[in-house]
Amino acid sequence: MRCDRCGAIIVDGEERELNGQILCEDCYMDLVSPLKACDPWAVYSAKSFSRSQGDNLSLTPVQEKILDILKNGPIEPEALSDRLKIKATDLEREFAVLRHMEKIRGELKDGKRFIRLW
Repeated sequence: MRCDRCGAIIVDGEERELNGQILCEDCYMDLVSPLKACDPWAVYSAKSFSRSQGDNLSLTPVQEKILDILKNGPIEPEALSDRLKIKATDLEREFAVLRHMEKIRGELKDGKRFIRLW
């Protein structure tokens, strides 16, 4: 069976149904719980947690790679996901987390989207 949204093969019993579509778990989660990069409550929570942890915040390996790449300057999301070899939706998820932590942000330059360090 294939996901109606992304075309991924779904193991029998692992499919999700939403609005008449058969979806893989990732697509189902993306539709049921969309990401919000600009979420004031998430930013507040991340900052509060950061203060309580001091400098002991641990990032995932992908998040660390994103920050390392961005040290060289802003980059377009498509180019960043290509360099990291991850799907655009996975990059969006990582972007939202790092945005809430005020580590990175988006910007528009000459009508193009870029991701940059905070």
